[in-house]
Amino acid sequence: MTDGVAAPALRGARPGWGALALAFATGAVVAAGQAPLGWWWLALPALALLIRQVGQGGRGAVWLAWFAGAGHYAAALNWIVEPFLIEPEVHGWMAPFAVLLLCFGLALFWAVAAFLGARGRWPGISFAVALGAAELARGYVLTGFPWAALGHVWIGHAPMQVAALVGPSGLTLLTLLVAGLLALWRPVPVVAGAVLVAAGFGYGLWREALPAPAAQGAVLRLVQPNAEQGLKWEPKQARLFFERQLDFTMAGARPDLVIWPETAVPYLLEDYPEVAEQIGAAGRGRPVAVGIQRVEGWRFWNSLAVIAPEGRVTQHYDKHHLVPFGEYIPFGDVLYDWFGLVAFAAQEGNGYSAGPGPAVLDLGPGLGKVLPLICYEAVFPQGLRGAPERADWILQITNDAWFGEWTGPYQHLAQAQLRAVEQGLPFVRVANTGVSALIDARGRVMDSLPLGEAGYLDVVLPGGLSPPPYARWGEWPVLLLLAGLGVGLVLAGRRKAA
Repeated sequence: MTDGVAAPALRGARPGWGALALAFATGAVVAAGQAPLGWWWLALPALALLIRQVGQGGRGAVWLAWFAGAGHYAAALNWIVEPFLIEPEVHGWMAPFAVLLLCFGLALFWAVAAFLGARGRWPGISFAVALGAAELARGYVLTGFPWAALGHVWIGHAPMQVAALVGPSGLTLLTLLVAGLLALWRPVPVVAGAVLVAAGFGYGLWREALPAPAAQGAVLRLVQPNAEQGLKWEPKQARLFFERQLDFTMAGARPDLVIWPETAVPYLLEDYPEVAEQIGAAGRGRPVAVGIQRVEGWRFWNSLAVIAPEGRVTQHYDKHHLVPFGEYIPFGDVLYDWFGLVAFAAQEGNGYSAGPGPAVLDLGPGLGKVLPLICYEAVFPQGLRGAPERADWILQITNDAWFGEWTGPYQHLAQAQLRAVEQGLPFVRVANTGVSALIDARGRVMDSLPLGEAGYLDVVLPGGLSPPPYARWGEWPVLLLLAGLGVGLVLAGRRKAA
Protein backbone atom coordinates (compact mmCIF):
# COMPACT_ATOMS: atom_id res chain seq x y z
CA MET A 1 0.00 0.00 0.00
CA THR A 2 1.35 3.44 -0.98
CA ASP A 3 0.04 6.91 -0.20
CA GLY A 4 -2.98 5.38 1.51
CA VAL A 5 -4.12 3.76 -1.74
CA ALA A 6 -4.23 -0.02 -1.91
CA ALA A 7 -3.19 -2.16 -4.84
CA PRO A 8 -6.25 -3.29 -6.81
CA ALA A 9 -7.93 -6.65 -6.64
CA LEU A 10 -10.95 -7.12 -8.84
CA ARG A 11 -12.57 -10.08 -7.15
CA GLY A 12 -13.17 -10.59 -3.49
CA ALA A 13 -15.47 -10.91 -0.55
CA ARG A 14 -17.90 -8.28 0.56
CA PRO A 15 -16.53 -5.92 3.25
CA GLY A 16 -18.04 -6.03 6.70
CA TRP A 17 -21.29 -4.27 7.42
CA GLY A 18 -19.46 -1.63 9.43
CA ALA A 19 -17.35 -0.63 6.42
CA LEU A 20 -20.40 -0.61 4.16
CA ALA A 21 -22.35 1.51 6.65
CA LEU A 22 -19.46 3.99 6.78
CA ALA A 23 -19.38 4.17 2.98
CA PHE A 24 -23.17 4.69 2.90
CA ALA A 25 -22.89 7.48 5.49
CA THR A 26 -20.03 9.16 3.63
CA GLY A 27 -22.07 9.15 0.44
CA ALA A 28 -24.98 10.71 2.33
CA VAL A 29 -22.72 13.51 3.59
CA VAL A 30 -21.63 14.21 0.01
CA ALA A 31 -25.31 14.91 -0.73
CA ALA A 32 -25.11 17.94 1.59
CA GLY A 33 -23.72 19.78 -1.42
CA GLN A 34 -27.06 19.48 -3.23
CA ALA A 35 -29.81 22.07 -2.93
CA PRO A 36 -31.27 23.33 -0.71
CA LEU A 37 -28.20 23.12 1.56
CA GLY A 38 -25.49 23.71 -1.04
CA TRP A 39 -22.72 22.96 1.43
CA TRP A 40 -19.89 22.40 -1.08
CA TRP A 41 -17.34 22.94 1.68
CA LEU A 42 -18.66 19.79 3.41
CA ALA A 43 -19.45 17.78 0.28
CA LEU A 44 -15.99 18.19 -1.26
CA PRO A 45 -13.93 16.78 1.65
CA ALA A 46 -16.56 14.05 2.13
CA LEU A 47 -16.15 13.13 -1.54
CA ALA A 48 -12.37 13.03 -1.07
CA LEU A 49 -12.83 10.71 1.92
CA LEU A 50 -15.17 8.53 -0.12
CA ILE A 51 -12.63 8.26 -2.95
CA ARG A 52 -9.98 7.35 -0.42
CA GLN A 53 -12.25 4.69 1.11
CA VAL A 54 -12.87 3.13 -2.29
CA GLY A 55 -9.21 3.43 -3.26
CA GLN A 56 -8.20 1.59 -0.11
CA GLY A 57 -11.03 -0.91 -0.52
CA GLY A 58 -8.96 -3.43 -2.45
CA ARG A 59 -11.08 -6.54 -2.98
CA GLY A 60 -14.20 -4.83 -1.66
CA ALA A 61 -13.93 -1.56 -3.60
CA VAL A 62 -16.94 -2.29 -5.79
CA TRP A 63 -19.13 -2.98 -2.76
CA LEU A 64 -17.96 0.18 -1.02
CA ALA A 65 -18.67 2.32 -4.08
CA TRP A 66 -22.09 0.73 -4.52
CA PHE A 67 -23.14 1.48 -0.93
CA ALA A 68 -21.58 4.96 -1.04
CA GLY A 69 -23.57 5.76 -4.16
CA ALA A 70 -26.75 4.42 -2.56
CA GLY A 71 -26.16 6.63 0.47
CA HIS A 72 -25.65 9.65 -1.74
CA TYR A 73 -28.85 9.09 -3.71
CA ALA A 74 -30.87 8.14 -0.64
CA ALA A 75 -30.03 11.51 0.92
CA ALA A 76 -30.17 13.63 -2.23
CA LEU A 77 -33.31 12.05 -3.69
CA ASN A 78 -35.31 11.73 -0.49
CA TRP A 79 -38.14 13.55 -2.28
CA ILE A 80 -38.78 10.43 -4.37
CA VAL A 81 -41.21 9.19 -1.70
CA GLU A 82 -43.48 12.22 -2.16
CA PRO A 83 -45.45 11.00 -5.21
CA PHE A 84 -46.38 7.85 -3.30
CA LEU A 85 -47.79 9.92 -0.43
CA ILE A 86 -50.29 11.84 -2.57
CA GLU A 87 -52.64 8.89 -2.04
CA PRO A 88 -50.84 7.02 0.76
CA GLU A 89 -53.65 4.54 1.29
CA VAL A 90 -53.19 3.36 -2.31
CA HIS A 91 -49.51 3.86 -3.10
CA GLY A 92 -47.77 4.38 0.24
CA TRP A 93 -46.64 0.76 0.55
CA MET A 94 -44.57 1.17 -2.64
CA ALA A 95 -42.41 4.03 -1.33
CA PRO A 96 -39.71 1.97 0.48
CA PHE A 97 -39.29 -0.32 -2.52
CA ALA A 98 -39.06 2.64 -4.90
CA VAL A 99 -36.36 4.28 -2.78
CA LEU A 100 -34.30 1.09 -2.51
CA LEU A 101 -34.58 0.27 -6.21
CA LEU A 102 -33.79 3.79 -7.38
CA CYS A 103 -30.90 4.47 -5.00
CA PHE A 104 -29.15 1.13 -5.35
CA GLY A 105 -29.95 1.08 -9.06
CA LEU A 106 -28.34 4.46 -9.71
CA ALA A 107 -25.43 3.45 -7.46
CA LEU A 108 -24.56 0.69 -9.94
CA PHE A 109 -22.89 3.42 -12.00
CA TRP A 110 -20.59 4.01 -9.02
CA ALA A 111 -19.93 0.29 -8.65
CA VAL A 112 -18.94 -0.02 -12.30
CA ALA A 113 -16.63 2.97 -11.89
CA ALA A 114 -14.95 1.28 -8.92
CA PHE A 115 -14.51 -1.92 -10.92
CA LEU A 116 -12.80 0.01 -13.71
CA GLY A 117 -10.80 2.18 -11.31
CA ALA A 118 -9.34 -0.85 -9.54
CA ARG A 119 -7.34 -1.55 -12.68
CA GLY A 120 -5.37 1.71 -12.43
CA ARG A 121 -2.02 2.52 -10.92
CA TRP A 122 -3.71 4.89 -8.47
CA PRO A 123 -7.10 3.29 -7.72
CA GLY A 124 -8.48 6.43 -6.06
CA ILE A 125 -7.68 8.73 -9.00
CA SER A 126 -8.73 6.05 -11.48
CA PHE A 127 -12.06 5.67 -9.64
CA ALA A 128 -12.58 9.45 -9.76
CA VAL A 129 -12.02 9.54 -13.53
CA ALA A 130 -14.19 6.46 -14.13
CA LEU A 131 -16.93 7.94 -11.96
CA GLY A 132 -16.81 11.12 -14.05
CA ALA A 133 -17.46 8.99 -17.13
CA ALA A 134 -20.19 7.03 -15.33
CA GLU A 135 -21.94 10.23 -14.24
CA LEU A 136 -21.93 11.46 -17.83
CA ALA A 137 -23.42 8.14 -18.96
CA ARG A 138 -26.10 8.36 -16.26
CA GLY A 139 -27.54 11.35 -18.10
CA TYR A 140 -28.16 9.28 -21.23
CA VAL A 141 -28.57 5.56 -20.41
CA LEU A 142 -32.21 4.34 -20.45
CA THR A 143 -33.39 7.89 -21.31
CA GLY A 144 -31.11 9.29 -18.59
CA PHE A 145 -31.49 10.63 -15.08
CA PRO A 146 -28.77 13.23 -14.32
CA TRP A 147 -30.40 14.50 -11.11
CA ALA A 148 -28.05 15.01 -8.10
CA ALA A 149 -24.87 15.01 -10.19
CA LEU A 150 -21.74 15.61 -8.13
CA GLY A 151 -20.97 18.83 -10.01
CA HIS A 152 -24.27 20.28 -8.77
CA VAL A 153 -22.59 21.12 -5.45
CA TRP A 154 -21.38 24.33 -7.13
CA ILE A 155 -24.82 25.62 -8.15
CA GLY A 156 -25.39 28.98 -6.51
CA HIS A 157 -21.65 29.47 -6.01
CA ALA A 158 -19.11 31.14 -8.28
CA PRO A 159 -17.59 27.90 -9.75
CA MET A 160 -21.00 27.18 -11.29
CA GLN A 161 -19.88 29.48 -14.12
CA VAL A 162 -17.39 26.83 -15.27
CA ALA A 163 -20.41 25.01 -16.73
CA ALA A 164 -20.45 27.64 -19.47
CA LEU A 165 -17.18 26.09 -20.65
CA VAL A 166 -17.61 22.36 -20.03
CA GLY A 167 -21.23 21.83 -19.01
CA PRO A 168 -22.52 19.78 -16.07
CA SER A 169 -20.48 16.67 -16.93
CA GLY A 170 -17.29 18.70 -17.07
CA LEU A 171 -18.16 20.36 -13.78
CA THR A 172 -18.67 16.91 -12.24
CA LEU A 173 -15.39 15.57 -13.65
CA LEU A 174 -13.41 18.56 -12.37
CA THR A 175 -15.05 18.19 -8.94
CA LEU A 176 -14.03 14.52 -8.84
CA LEU A 177 -10.48 15.32 -9.92
CA VAL A 178 -10.16 17.90 -7.13
CA ALA A 179 -11.52 15.39 -4.61
CA GLY A 180 -9.18 12.72 -6.00
CA LEU A 181 -6.17 14.97 -5.50
CA LEU A 182 -7.26 15.77 -1.95
CA ALA A 183 -7.73 12.05 -1.30
CA LEU A 184 -4.03 11.40 -1.96
CA TRP A 185 -3.31 13.48 1.17
CA ARG A 186 0.14 14.59 0.07
CA PRO A 187 1.31 18.23 -0.11
CA VAL A 188 1.64 18.61 -3.87
CA PRO A 189 -1.71 17.00 -4.84
CA VAL A 190 -3.56 18.81 -2.04
CA VAL A 191 -2.13 22.17 -3.14
CA ALA A 192 -3.01 21.35 -6.75
CA GLY A 193 -6.59 20.57 -5.72
CA ALA A 194 -6.83 23.81 -3.75
CA VAL A 195 -5.50 25.76 -6.75
CA LEU A 196 -8.18 24.22 -8.99
CA VAL A 197 -10.91 25.24 -6.54
CA ALA A 198 -9.47 28.76 -6.31
CA ALA A 199 -9.33 28.95 -10.11
CA GLY A 200 -12.99 27.94 -10.28
CA PHE A 201 -13.95 30.68 -7.84
CA GLY A 202 -11.76 33.21 -9.65
CA TYR A 203 -13.25 32.45 -13.04
CA GLY A 204 -16.77 32.47 -11.64
CA LEU A 205 -16.40 35.77 -9.83
CA TRP A 206 -14.84 37.34 -12.92
CA ARG A 207 -17.68 36.15 -15.13
CA GLU A 208 -20.36 37.28 -12.68
CA ALA A 209 -18.78 40.74 -12.56
CA LEU A 210 -19.03 41.25 -16.33
CA PRO A 211 -21.66 43.78 -17.48
CA ALA A 212 -25.16 42.35 -17.80
CA PRO A 213 -26.57 42.21 -21.33
CA ALA A 214 -29.26 44.72 -22.22
CA ALA A 215 -32.71 43.61 -21.11
CA GLN A 216 -35.07 42.36 -23.80
CA GLY A 217 -37.70 44.54 -22.17
CA ALA A 218 -40.85 42.43 -22.35
CA VAL A 219 -42.89 42.17 -19.15
CA LEU A 220 -43.86 38.62 -18.24
CA ARG A 221 -46.37 37.57 -15.60
CA LEU A 222 -45.58 34.31 -13.77
CA VAL A 223 -48.78 32.80 -12.35
CA GLN A 224 -48.44 30.41 -9.39
CA PRO A 225 -51.82 28.99 -8.30
CA ASN A 226 -50.42 26.70 -5.55
CA ALA A 227 -52.74 23.82 -6.45
CA GLU A 228 -52.10 21.02 -3.97
CA GLN A 229 -51.58 17.78 -5.87
CA GLY A 230 -54.08 15.82 -3.83
CA LEU A 231 -56.79 18.38 -4.68
CA LYS A 232 -55.66 19.48 -8.14
CA TRP A 233 -58.09 17.26 -10.08
CA GLU A 234 -61.01 17.23 -7.62
CA PRO A 235 -63.79 18.98 -9.65
CA LYS A 236 -64.70 21.78 -7.24
CA GLN A 237 -61.09 22.49 -6.33
CA ALA A 238 -60.01 22.33 -9.96
CA ARG A 239 -62.51 25.05 -10.81
CA LEU A 240 -61.28 27.14 -7.87
CA PHE A 241 -57.65 26.88 -9.01
CA PHE A 242 -58.64 27.71 -12.59
CA GLU A 243 -60.53 30.82 -11.51
CA ARG A 244 -57.60 31.83 -9.30
CA GLN A 245 -55.36 31.80 -12.34
CA LEU A 246 -57.87 33.87 -14.33
CA ASP A 247 -57.95 36.43 -11.49
CA PHE A 248 -54.15 36.62 -11.36
CA THR A 249 -54.07 37.04 -15.14
CA MET A 250 -56.46 40.00 -15.06
CA ALA A 251 -54.97 41.74 -12.00
CA GLY A 252 -53.01 45.00 -12.12
CA ALA A 253 -51.17 46.45 -15.08
CA ARG A 254 -51.29 44.43 -18.28
CA PRO A 255 -48.08 42.46 -19.03
CA ASP A 256 -46.86 41.44 -22.49
CA LEU A 257 -47.28 37.72 -21.79
CA VAL A 258 -48.95 35.75 -18.99
CA ILE A 259 -47.65 32.25 -18.23
CA TRP A 260 -49.46 29.49 -16.35
CA PRO A 261 -47.70 26.32 -15.08
CA GLU A 262 -47.78 22.72 -16.31
CA THR A 263 -51.28 21.15 -16.68
CA ALA A 264 -52.77 24.34 -15.29
CA VAL A 265 -55.97 23.98 -17.31
CA PRO A 266 -58.16 21.17 -15.88
CA TYR A 267 -60.29 20.93 -19.03
CA LEU A 268 -59.57 19.62 -22.52
CA LEU A 269 -59.70 22.59 -24.89
CA GLU A 270 -60.92 20.26 -27.63
CA ASP A 271 -64.07 19.57 -25.60
CA TYR A 272 -64.51 22.99 -24.00
CA PRO A 273 -63.56 25.74 -26.50
CA GLU A 274 -65.15 28.32 -24.21
CA VAL A 275 -62.32 27.72 -21.73
CA ALA A 276 -59.76 28.97 -24.25
CA GLU A 277 -61.99 31.98 -24.88
CA GLN A 278 -62.04 32.76 -21.14
CA ILE A 279 -58.27 32.53 -20.95
CA GLY A 280 -57.81 34.68 -24.05
CA ALA A 281 -60.14 37.37 -22.70
CA ALA A 282 -58.29 37.40 -19.37
CA GLY A 283 -55.11 38.31 -21.24
CA ARG A 284 -56.66 41.69 -22.14
CA GLY A 285 -55.25 41.81 -25.62
CA ARG A 286 -52.03 39.92 -24.86
CA PRO A 287 -51.24 36.20 -25.30
CA VAL A 288 -51.39 33.71 -22.46
CA ALA A 289 -49.16 30.60 -22.41
CA VAL A 290 -50.73 27.75 -20.44
CA GLY A 291 -50.00 24.15 -19.55
CA ILE A 292 -52.66 21.85 -20.99
CA GLN A 293 -53.39 18.25 -21.82
CA ARG A 294 -53.89 17.91 -25.57
CA VAL A 295 -55.81 15.07 -27.19
CA GLU A 296 -56.12 13.60 -30.67
CA GLY A 297 -58.21 10.46 -30.85
CA TRP A 298 -56.91 8.20 -28.09
CA ARG A 299 -53.55 9.93 -27.79
CA PHE A 300 -52.76 12.49 -25.10
CA TRP A 301 -49.89 14.95 -24.84
CA ASN A 302 -48.56 17.03 -21.96
CA SER A 303 -48.37 20.37 -23.73
CA LEU A 304 -47.90 24.10 -23.63
CA ALA A 305 -50.35 26.19 -25.63
CA VAL A 306 -50.14 29.86 -26.58
CA ILE A 307 -53.66 31.34 -26.56
CA ALA A 308 -54.41 34.53 -28.47
CA PRO A 309 -56.81 37.19 -27.14
CA GLU A 310 -59.70 35.82 -29.21
CA GLY A 311 -59.26 32.38 -27.61
CA ARG A 312 -57.46 30.70 -30.49
CA VAL A 313 -54.46 28.42 -29.87
CA THR A 314 -51.78 29.92 -32.10
CA GLN A 315 -48.86 27.65 -31.18
CA HIS A 316 -48.26 24.60 -29.05
CA TYR A 317 -45.39 22.46 -27.85
CA ASP A 318 -45.67 18.80 -26.81
CA LYS A 319 -43.38 17.44 -24.11
CA HIS A 320 -41.01 14.94 -25.72
CA HIS A 321 -38.83 13.69 -22.81
CA LEU A 322 -41.36 11.88 -20.68
CA VAL A 323 -40.95 10.43 -17.18
CA PRO A 324 -40.66 6.62 -17.40
CA PHE A 325 -43.40 4.84 -15.39
CA GLY A 326 -44.80 8.24 -14.39
CA GLU A 327 -46.01 9.57 -17.75
CA TYR A 328 -45.61 6.47 -19.88
CA ILE A 329 -44.64 2.80 -19.66
CA PRO A 330 -41.45 1.99 -21.59
CA PHE A 331 -42.19 -0.13 -24.68
CA GLY A 332 -45.91 0.17 -23.98
CA ASP A 333 -46.76 0.92 -27.62
CA VAL A 334 -44.49 -1.91 -28.77
CA LEU A 335 -46.34 -4.35 -26.51
CA TYR A 336 -49.59 -3.17 -28.05
CA ASP A 337 -48.35 -3.42 -31.64
CA TRP A 338 -46.80 -6.85 -31.16
CA PHE A 339 -49.03 -8.54 -28.64
CA GLY A 340 -52.18 -6.41 -28.45
CA LEU A 341 -51.63 -5.43 -24.79
CA VAL A 342 -53.69 -2.28 -24.27
CA ALA A 343 -52.95 -1.48 -20.61
CA PHE A 344 -49.57 0.18 -21.23
CA ALA A 345 -50.10 1.71 -24.69
CA ALA A 346 -49.97 5.48 -25.01
CA GLN A 347 -51.69 5.21 -28.38
CA GLU A 348 -54.70 3.80 -26.53
CA GLY A 349 -54.82 6.62 -23.99
CA ASN A 350 -52.81 4.84 -21.29
CA GLY A 351 -50.11 7.42 -20.67
CA TYR A 352 -48.82 10.41 -22.57
CA SER A 353 -47.38 10.25 -26.06
CA ALA A 354 -44.00 11.88 -26.65
CA GLY A 355 -43.77 15.01 -28.78
CA PRO A 356 -41.50 15.17 -31.83
CA GLY A 357 -38.61 16.84 -30.00
CA PRO A 358 -37.22 20.22 -28.90
CA ALA A 359 -38.84 23.24 -30.53
CA VAL A 360 -38.51 27.00 -30.59
CA LEU A 361 -41.67 29.14 -30.64
CA ASP A 362 -41.62 32.60 -32.20
CA LEU A 363 -43.82 34.82 -30.04
CA GLY A 364 -43.34 37.87 -32.23
CA PRO A 365 -41.83 41.33 -31.70
CA GLY A 366 -40.88 42.12 -28.13
CA LEU A 367 -41.20 38.58 -26.84
CA GLY A 368 -38.88 36.98 -29.39
CA LYS A 369 -38.12 33.29 -29.70
CA VAL A 370 -38.53 30.97 -26.73
CA LEU A 371 -37.35 27.42 -26.08
CA PRO A 372 -40.16 25.74 -24.07
CA LEU A 373 -39.54 22.97 -21.56
CA ILE A 374 -42.09 21.06 -19.53
CA CYS A 375 -41.11 19.94 -16.01
CA TYR A 376 -38.55 17.12 -16.09
CA GLU A 377 -37.13 18.24 -19.45
CA ALA A 378 -35.13 20.98 -17.72
CA VAL A 379 -32.77 18.46 -16.11
CA PHE A 380 -31.41 17.31 -19.51
CA PRO A 381 -28.84 19.69 -21.03
CA GLN A 382 -28.79 17.68 -24.25
CA GLY A 383 -32.43 18.56 -24.84
CA LEU A 384 -31.62 22.26 -24.93
CA ARG A 385 -28.65 21.69 -27.22
CA GLY A 386 -30.93 19.76 -29.59
CA ALA A 387 -33.15 22.77 -30.32
CA PRO A 388 -33.49 23.55 -34.05
CA GLU A 389 -32.25 27.12 -33.58
CA ARG A 390 -30.99 29.39 -30.82
CA ALA A 391 -33.77 31.00 -28.82
CA ASP A 392 -33.77 34.37 -27.06
CA TRP A 393 -34.86 32.85 -23.75
CA ILE A 394 -35.90 29.59 -22.10
CA LEU A 395 -39.29 28.88 -20.51
CA GLN A 396 -40.04 26.00 -18.17
CA ILE A 397 -43.56 25.26 -16.96
CA THR A 398 -43.71 22.65 -14.22
CA ASN A 399 -45.77 21.09 -11.47
CA ASP A 400 -43.36 20.54 -8.57
CA ALA A 401 -46.16 19.58 -6.18
CA TRP A 402 -45.03 16.00 -6.88
CA PHE A 403 -41.65 16.76 -5.27
CA GLY A 404 -42.84 17.74 -1.80
CA GLU A 405 -41.73 20.84 0.08
CA TRP A 406 -38.23 20.12 1.33
CA THR A 407 -35.59 19.27 -1.28
CA GLY A 408 -37.10 18.33 -4.64
CA PRO A 409 -38.42 21.73 -5.79
CA TYR A 410 -35.17 23.46 -4.83
CA GLN A 411 -33.05 20.90 -6.66
CA HIS A 412 -35.25 21.31 -9.72
CA LEU A 413 -34.79 25.09 -9.53
CA ALA A 414 -31.02 24.67 -9.12
CA GLN A 415 -30.79 22.66 -12.32
CA ALA A 416 -32.65 25.43 -14.15
CA GLN A 417 -29.93 27.82 -12.97
CA LEU A 418 -27.30 25.55 -14.46
CA ARG A 419 -29.16 25.36 -17.79
CA ALA A 420 -29.11 29.16 -17.96
CA VAL A 421 -25.33 29.21 -17.45
CA GLU A 422 -24.73 26.48 -20.04
CA GLN A 423 -26.79 28.25 -22.69
CA GLY A 424 -26.06 31.85 -21.75
CA LEU A 425 -29.79 32.59 -21.88
CA PRO A 426 -32.32 33.93 -19.35
CA PHE A 427 -34.53 31.22 -17.90
CA VAL A 428 -38.14 31.81 -16.83
CA ARG A 429 -39.62 29.17 -14.55
CA VAL A 430 -43.34 28.96 -13.77
CA ALA A 431 -44.26 26.31 -11.19
CA ASN A 432 -47.66 25.29 -9.85
CA THR A 433 -46.63 25.34 -6.18
CA GLY A 434 -43.26 27.06 -6.67
CA VAL A 435 -40.56 27.97 -6.90
CA SER A 436 -41.47 30.24 -9.84
CA ALA A 437 -38.46 32.34 -10.74
CA LEU A 438 -36.66 34.62 -13.15
CA ILE A 439 -33.04 33.52 -13.74
CA ASP A 440 -30.56 35.63 -15.67
CA ALA A 441 -28.15 34.37 -18.33
CA ARG A 442 -25.46 33.71 -15.71
CA GLY A 443 -27.71 31.53 -13.58
CA ARG A 444 -28.59 34.02 -10.85
CA VAL A 445 -32.13 34.09 -9.45
CA MET A 446 -33.27 37.67 -9.98
CA ASP A 447 -36.78 37.33 -8.52
CA SER A 448 -39.02 34.52 -7.35
CA LEU A 449 -42.27 33.47 -5.71
CA PRO A 450 -41.81 31.37 -2.54
CA LEU A 451 -42.65 27.70 -2.42
CA GLY A 452 -46.20 26.95 -1.29
CA GLU A 453 -47.72 30.38 -1.91
CA ALA A 454 -50.34 31.47 -4.43
CA GLY A 455 -49.66 34.66 -6.33
CA TYR A 456 -48.22 36.20 -9.45
CA LEU A 457 -44.96 37.94 -10.29
CA ASP A 458 -44.29 40.49 -13.04
CA VAL A 459 -40.72 40.45 -14.31
CA VAL A 460 -38.78 42.17 -17.07
CA LEU A 461 -37.14 39.68 -19.41
CA PRO A 462 -33.33 40.00 -19.22
CA GLY A 463 -31.01 39.80 -22.19
CA GLY A 464 -29.02 36.82 -23.38
CA LEU A 465 -25.32 36.28 -23.97
CA SER A 466 -23.44 34.95 -26.97
CA PRO A 467 -23.46 31.14 -27.04
CA PRO A 468 -20.83 29.95 -24.52
CA PRO A 469 -18.47 27.09 -25.43
CA TYR A 470 -20.71 24.37 -23.98
CA ALA A 471 -23.69 25.57 -26.02
CA ARG A 472 -21.56 25.28 -29.17
CA TRP A 473 -19.55 22.12 -28.54
CA GLY A 474 -21.60 20.10 -26.05
CA GLU A 475 -19.90 17.12 -24.41
CA TRP A 476 -17.00 16.81 -26.88
CA PRO A 477 -14.37 18.61 -24.73
CA VAL A 478 -15.30 16.44 -21.72
CA LEU A 479 -15.18 13.26 -23.78
CA LEU A 480 -11.73 14.20 -25.08
CA LEU A 481 -10.54 15.00 -21.55
CA LEU A 482 -11.88 11.68 -20.26
CA ALA A 483 -10.19 9.84 -23.11
CA GLY A 484 -6.89 11.60 -22.40
CA LEU A 485 -7.07 10.88 -18.69
CA GLY A 486 -7.99 7.26 -19.32
CA VAL A 487 -5.10 6.71 -21.73
CA GLY A 488 -2.70 8.44 -19.33
CA LEU A 489 -3.76 6.25 -16.41
CA VAL A 490 -3.47 3.07 -18.49
CA LEU A 491 0.01 4.01 -19.71
CA ALA A 492 1.10 4.89 -16.18
CA GLY A 493 -0.10 1.47 -14.99
CA ARG A 494 1.84 -0.29 -17.74
CA ARG A 495 5.03 1.59 -16.89
CA LYS A 496 4.66 0.52 -13.27
CA ALA A 497 4.06 -3.09 -14.31
CA ALA A 498 7.13 -3.04 -16.53
